[in-house]
Amino acid sequence: MNIEDLDPDIVALLNSVETEDTETVGISDIDENFPSSDYDFSADDSTDIDQQEGKVDLTVTKFAPIEKFFSDKPHKVFDDPNYYKTALSGESEIANRLHSTLSKFLKTDNPQDRTVYRQQLYNIYYEFIRSLAPKLASVSVPAPKKYLVRYGLVLPSLFTIEQKSTFASVFDENPSGEPIYYLDEWLSYIATGKLTLSATDEAPTRRGGGDDMQRLMTLQNKAAGKVQTAENYLKTKVNQRGLLEIELKAKIDQICDHQNMPCFPNLGAPLSESQKRMFNEASEKMRDLLKIDKEISQNLNAYQEAASETISLQEKLTIASATVGVSNSDLLKEIDTVRQMAKMTVGRKGNHFPIFSRDYYHCMPRGTGFRENVIDMMAWIESIDPGAFVRMHKNNANRIVPYVLLVPTYGEMGICWEPFDKYNKVSSRGRIVVPMYPKNLQVAVLTACADLRWQVAKEKASYYWMEEGITGMYYQWFDQQKLKGDVKDYFIRDYILWMTKESEGVQRLDKEVRGVFWRHMPFPQERKDMLKLRSLVYAELCQRDANRAMSDGY
Repeated sequence: MNIEDLDPDIVALLNSVETEDTETVGISDIDENFPSSDYDFSADDSTDIDQQEGKVDLTVTKFAPIEKFFSDKPHKVFDDPNYYKTALSGESEIANRLHSTLSKFLKTDNPQDRTVYRQQLYNIYYEFIRSLAPKLASVSVPAPKKYLVRYGLVLPSLFTIEQKSTFASVFDENPSGEPIYYLDEWLSYIATGKLTLSATDEAPTRRGGGDDMQRLMTLQNKAAGKVQTAENYLKTKVNQRGLLEIELKAKIDQICDHQNMPCFPNLGAPLSESQKRMFNEASEKMRDLLKIDKEISQNLNAYQEAASETISLQEKLTIASATVGVSNSDLLKEIDTVRQMAKMTVGRKGNHFPIFSRDYYHCMPRGTGFRENVIDMMAWIESIDPGAFVRMHKNNANRIVPYVLLVPTYGEMGICWEPFDKYNKVSSRGRIVVPMYPKNLQVAVLTACADLRWQVAKEKASYYWMEEGITGMYYQWFDQQKLKGDVKDYFIRDYILWMTKESEGVQRLDKEVRGVFWRHMPFPQERKDMLKLRSLVYAELCQRDANRAMSDGY
C-alpha cells in the first residue's frame, strides 16, 4: 500500500504533522570522540526462563490509562563520549565495515556517493544486528548496544539537543504489562524462548536443541488453546444449567401454588389441568439438566487434562531453556523476518535508511512510536471501535491485544504480520508492527489495527471470506464498484476514514460501506447517540439497529 494511493483526507492527516527545522547530517557531526575510519572494533570492551512473555489475561477489559509519557529524570547514556565505541566494540569485522561506511557517508558531500553509501549501510547494518542479537538476552549487555537496536541510534551526535533530551526521557520499563515491545526486547524474548518465532512461509527444518524449544512452545500454544476452549464450553454449559434451574424452579413454584377450595378456605384446591401438564414440562427440564450435567463433567475433565498438559509443558520449557535456549539459526531467521517487517512499514518508495538521523526524523515527542504513545493510541482506537481486539469463539468474546513490535524505521504504515498463532486460534495473540518514526503515528497504528481486523475476519471466514462477515460484505461492494487493486488496501483506507471522520459525524464513506461498518464494527452506544443527532444518515442507521433488535435478528 503506497501513500500515493491514499484518500486525500488521509494524506492531509499525514501532512498535518508539525516538523522541526533540522540541519543536514555531515562531517560536522563527527565529534572528537568519533574513531578514525581504520579503528578496529573486533576487540571486546566489555537465566532461567519465566512464563511465556505476554500471556493472555481474558479478565482485562481495557488499557490502563498512561499516567506519564516521559520520565522526569533523563538518563545520561547518550552523553557518554564512548557511546559509539561501546556500541560497536566486540562485533568482529562487521563493526569495522559499519564504522568505515558510516564515516564515508558522513564525510562526503557528493550526493551520488551518499546514495551509494546509504545503500551499503542498509545491508551492513542488518548484518551488524545479526552479530549483536545473541547478546541481547544477557542482562549485562551495555546500554549503547541496546539503544542501537532499539532506536537505530548508532551515533548520538546525529541527535539534536532536543531529540537527545526526548529519547533520554523515554521509559525503559514496561509497567503497563501490555505486549508492546521495542526491537531489542523482542529479539531478547525470542532468544530466551519467551516468544515463538514469527510465522514465515518457509517449512521448518529440525536442527537440534533450539528446535526442541520451538516444538515445546508450539505444543504449549496448542494446549493453551485446548484450555481456553474447554473453559469456554464449561462456562457456556454452566450458564445453560443456571437458566434451566431457574425455569425448573418456576415450574415447581407454579405446581405448588394452590388456589383455596370454595368450601374450605384454609385448604388448597386440587391440581389444575395446567399444573398437571407442568409435571411433564418439569420432567423434561430435569432430563435436560442431567444431560447438561454430564456435559459439564466431560468439559471439566477436558479442562483439567489440558491444564495438566500445559503445566507439564511449562516445566519442560523451563528445563529446556536452562540448558538449550533458542538456536542462533532461529534467532537469525527472526532477524530476517523483522527486516521484511521493516520493509513493509516503509513501502517500496519510502526511506529505508536504517540508522537514526535528524535529517529524516520529523516527529514530535508525542508523535513518535514510543511504547507509551502507542498504548495511548490503541486505547483511543478501542474507545471508538470496542471490537478492535475482540475475537469471537463459540459465542464468547475474548479481548486479545496483539503483540506489537516497534521497529525503528521511517515508515508510514503499520502492518499485521499474523492475526493469531495457527496452532491456537482461540486465545493466542496476533502480531502487528508499528514504525517508530512515522509522519503521523495515528495513521500508522490505525493501518496496523485495520490490517489486523481484516486478517482476523478473513481467517475466521476461511474459504467463504468473500461471502461471509465483514470481509464478504466489503468484497461484494468492492466487486460491484469494479475497483482495481488489493481489496484489503481499500478496506484499510476506509477504516481510517471510519475512525477519524465518520466517528465525528463527517461523512466520507460510500453509503454501503458505512452500513457495513456500522453493522460489523459498531461504535459504542454513546457515540451512536451523539451521531444520530448530527445527521439523518446516522439517525437512519440507529433506527435500523432498533428494528433489528425488535425482530430479534440483530
